[in-house]
This record gives sequence, C-alpha cells and structure tokens, in this order.
Amino acid sequence: MKILVLEDNEVLSKVIKTGLEKEHYNVDCFFDGDEALDAINNGYNCFILDINVPSLDGISVLKNIRDYCGDVPVLIISSNHELEKIKTSYEKGCNDYIKKPFFIYELIQKVKNLCKIESKIIRFNDECNYCFTEHILYDKGEKVILAKKEILFLELFIHNLNRIVTYEELETYVWEGEITNLDNIRALIKRLRKKLPDNSVKIVTGLGYTLCSGVELR
Repeated sequence: MKILVLEDNEVLSKVIKTGLEKEHYNVDCFFDGDEALDAINNGYNCFILDINVPSLDGISVLKNIRDYCGDVPVLIISSNHELEKIKTSYEKGCNDYIKKPFFIYELIQKVKNLCKIESKIIRFNDECNYCFTEHILYDKGEKVILAKKEILFLELFIHNLNRIVTYEELETYVWEGEITNLDNIRALIKRLRKKLPDNSVKIVTGLGYTLCSGVELR
C-alpha cells in the first residue's frame, strides 16, 4: 500500500516514514506542497498532509485530492490547534486530524484504521496465494521472488478483484504515474503469468486486465 507524506520538517518526516515502513507500507515523502500536488495521481492509497508547508498549504492539496482522486483516505497532521482550521480540514474532506506533537504509534493506528483491508490474501488455487501484509507470493509453500511492479500489480487487485483494471489505472498505480506503453504492460503481465497458475490474469481486449473468476480474497 502506497502512502504520500507531506511534511516539511525533515526529521519528523523521516520518523513517520520509518514507522510506516516497519508496518510494510510504501512511503513517499514531500516537503513542498506544489511537489506533493504534482504527485497526487501516482496511485496512492492514503495521504498524510501537514497544513503549513512551503508553496502550497496542505488544505489546498487536500482540496485537489478530493477533486481528482476521489475518496482516498486523507489524514491531516498539524501544530495548528485552532478550531476553525480543524473545521476547515474536515469541510474540505479530510478523514481524520491529528495534532502535533503526537506519538508515531497513534499516527500508525489512525492510518491502519483508514486503510483497513479485511482480506489480506489473494488465493489463486490451493497451492498458490499472495500475502498482502508480507508482500510475498507463495507457491506450494515456497516463496516466489517478485519484482516491485509485479507486487504493485497484484496489490492493485486487492481493491479491484471483481472488475477490469484499465491500462490507465495500471500506469497510475504500477508505474507510479510515469508514462508507459502497452508493450511494457504486456511484458510485465507475461513475466507475472510465468509465476502464477495458468489463466490467473486475463486480458479484456481494448480495456485492461482482470483476474479469473476462481481467484478470491480471504
């Protein structure tokens, strides 16, 4: 799961990143509001935003997230304890607000609650499954080495198991917003298919990919 952190205090940013990575989250840190804004469409599952940061404040970034990223969870962190600022944050669509100073444990628990996924295993058959919390594919009890993009591809289906994932969504999430092409996407699928049971990943011509009907979450 990918998280964007906007915090201009580099020490605190590093502490947040370290704490979340210990919980197996992928974390990208930004110290400038404009830079964070440029990255919001890179397939993040959660945003942690400080309000008072250079260039563009966190509430403005929040508004853009709601305009362009839908209902992705947003946690505001701020040393501003004024009621009006807190109210504005919720009115603009934040899911939770935590006041500085805070315990990293508290922040991690809030993130877990916001990003809670009940099902943590993609089961392909009796012998092959992918563990979301460990980011590991198991085949007949053995660990199968996956590249980063292969992991991101599988984790995209945690949220989209029963529908088609479009080429645009793959570009946003798996390539993290970088421009790619169909040849690169097809090459990734070809490599991944060699590690999965037959027919696990199906192409929907002209639209994207889906997992076969026998794959399930548990």
